[in-house]
This record gives sequence, C-alpha cells and structure tokens, in this order.
Amino acid sequence: MTPELIGALSIAVLLALLALGVPIAAVLGLVGFTGLALLTSIEAATIKAGVVGWETISRYELGVLPLFLLMAHLCFTAGASRDFFDAAAKLLGHRRGGLATASIAGCAGFGAISGSSLATAATVGLVALPEMRKRGYAPSLSTGSIAAGGTLGSLIPPSGALIVYGMIAEQPISKLFAAALVPVATQALLYIAVIILLCRRNPALGPVSERVPWRERFASLGRIADIAVLIVLVIGGLTVGWFTPTEAASIGSVLAMLLCARRGKLTIPALRRALAETLRTAGVIYAIIIGAIVFSVFLGATGLASHLTALVIDANLDAKAAAAVIVVVLLLLGSVLDGMALMLLTVPIFLPMMVGLGMSPIWFGIFVVRTIELGLVHPPLGMNVYIIQGIAKDVPLGTIFRGVLPFLAADMLHIALLILVPATALWLPGVLA
Repeated sequence: MTPELIGALSIAVLLALLALGVPIAAVLGLVGFTGLALLTSIEAATIKAGVVGWETISRYELGVLPLFLLMAHLCFTAGASRDFFDAAAKLLGHRRGGLATASIAGCAGFGAISGSSLATAATVGLVALPEMRKRGYAPSLSTGSIAAGGTLGSLIPPSGALIVYGMIAEQPISKLFAAALVPVATQALLYIAVIILLCRRNPALGPVSERVPWRERFASLGRIADIAVLIVLVIGGLTVGWFTPTEAASIGSVLAMLLCARRGKLTIPALRRALAETLRTAGVIYAIIIGAIVFSVFLGATGLASHLTALVIDANLDAKAAAAVIVVVLLLLGSVLDGMALMLLTVPIFLPMMVGLGMSPIWFGIFVVRTIELGLVHPPLGMNVYIIQGIAKDVPLGTIFRGVLPFLAADMLHIALLILVPATALWLPGVLA
C-alpha cells in the first residue's frame, strides 16, 4: 500500500473507533502509532512515540493549561458566573429581550474565565434560565440564547481550544489570543442583534423587566470589578506582551486565589476541589495532546496533507473556496464528533493545505475553532443544547433547537466574514506585533 492510502485508511479506522466510543486520546495515539509502525517499524514507532510524549510533557509553555484551568475553577468558586449575569441583567433587563442579551454578556464574561463552551453554557444557564422563565421569556429564546452564547467560551481567551491548537500547530498562544478578540466581539454583537430583531418582530418573546435604580446597577458592577480587573490584567497583559502565556496563567491563578480569599470562599475543601478538577481535566487534555501529536507525525509521514493540497490546486480552488469546503466538512463531521476530537483529527490534514494556499496559521486557528463551535449547537450532537435541556428538563429538545436556529444563521454570517475578511482575525496581532 502507498503511504497516502495508509493515511486515508487510518482516518477511516479512527472515525470508526470514535463512533464506538473509544476515548479520543487512546484512538489518536493507537492509530498514529500503528500507522508509524506500518510505514517504518515497530521499534522506530516506539522510539518516536516516546520522544513525542517526553517532549510534550516537558514543554515549559504547556504549563499554561493547568494554571488557566485552576484560575477558572477558583473564579467559579468565587461566584463569577452569577455576578456577571446579575450585573448584565440589572443594566439591560428593562429593555425588551434584555435578559437574553444579558445572558450573552454573562457568557462572554464567564467565558473569559473558563475558556470552555460547555462550562460556560452550564454555569450561566443555571443562573440565567430561572430568571428569564420567571419573567415570562419564551422558552425558545431563553434556552437558545444561552446555548448559542455558551459557544463564546471556546474562542474567548483563555480559550482551552486555542491553547491545544497552539500546541499541535506550534503557534504562539499570545498571538492566537490576540487574534480571537475581534472575532469574539463581532460574534457577541451578532448574537445581540439577533435577539433585538427577534424581539422587535415578536415582543412577547422577551418581555420588559422592571427598571433597576442606578444605585443597584453600580453596586452590581462593583461586585464584578475584582474579576474584571483580573481578566483585563491577565488577558490584556498577555496580549500586549507584558507576560508570557505561562507567566500570565501563573499571575491569574494567584490573583484568583486572592480573589477567593477576599470574598471569603477560599476554604480547604473548595481549594481541594479546584485542584482535583484541575488535575483531572489537565491530565485528560495532556493525554489527548500527546495522542494528537503522534497522529500528526504519522499523517505528515504519509504525505496525505501534501496530496490534498495538490488536489485543491489542481481543482483551481483558491483559499476562500477551500475554506468554504472545510466548513462543510467540519459541519458534517461535527454531527458525530465532539469539538476536541474534530479539531485534533482535522488540523493535521487541513492546516498544511491552507498554509500552502497562502493563509496564516493564526487565522486558521481562529477559523477552525470558530467553525467547530457550531457543532455545539447544531443537531444532532449539539452538546450545549443537551446541557441546557438538562437544566430546563420540561423544555423539549425541538424547542431548544428551534431557538438556536436564528443564532446559527448569525454564526454562518460570522464565519463568512472570517473567510472573506481575514483581517478580522489578523488585524489586532499585526498591530501588537
């Protein structure tokens, strides 16, 4: 068999194993190792896998992951999600659809701490859904806005997905974080525009709440001031080059611990839970990264990515047309694979192809994470939708998916903007370079 055929068959085997429920780290490592053994020898594959594993876990910059995770868990312990939503609700709740808009703002705020879409949707949903339903919001708007808003957590720094992408694509995490800021802002604005349009068309979807006095609004803003300062210092300092990613994560963890202590939430059981969750999550992600790099080395050895690039060039597709094709592929695969599995499977294949067509790997990181986010809200997988349904058990899945549809339309518009205007992602890193 030719190396390209071995590569194609390995991808089919990988998809089959994932469909059977085999853990993604084991699948990536096993398929990558077996493929390397077929191309070379078992001894060579064993040596290469060992070298990859050691080089991965000994990389200084990989320490950014558990430190940002610890920061997120400590901020969650301090009540960040409730405070963000409460402040946004007091500022916007008196407007039609204001609580749904506040949910988007709350998702953006908590996403800047958690770096996870699923965690953002779950935590903000627990706080925001009861409030919206108590004030008569339509179930479709209340659930749909939080399910869609939760996807902000995948892209907004300190995004776990961007950290993993930076590791496997060997790109600077600080540049990826800077590149994500404008796309996150435009994504949130498009979601808010959807809410405004829906409520203008049907005011009953988002009733007006009682106007809160300015004294209470300022008080709610005061309650998030310490967390806002933490986010601005950590992410801002990293973006403008004051800190390296690992230094920023270290400072963030220490400040989050001090924040917890200031709020009286830093107890021994709380600290033990935060550390245990951090270690558990980081261990899983480390295993996935090692497996992904082994698989990436194998794919590189097959020449499959170069073959695909040649096919695209022969078909006279430019970078924008190729990106559109990738969107379709990612949406189809996103129906059966979770976001992390999808990114780790497709990046080693598509990144060399897009770089060969002249696109920046920084842009591709934003593009691929943004596109994969759609899998969190589109059927049949839609993990954010199932999380929201778990919180609002009496709301049918069909209602939540209908509520997500207008936001999906905004998502497609946003991805088109990224493809047609790459400067959306590349302008800020260029300014800060």
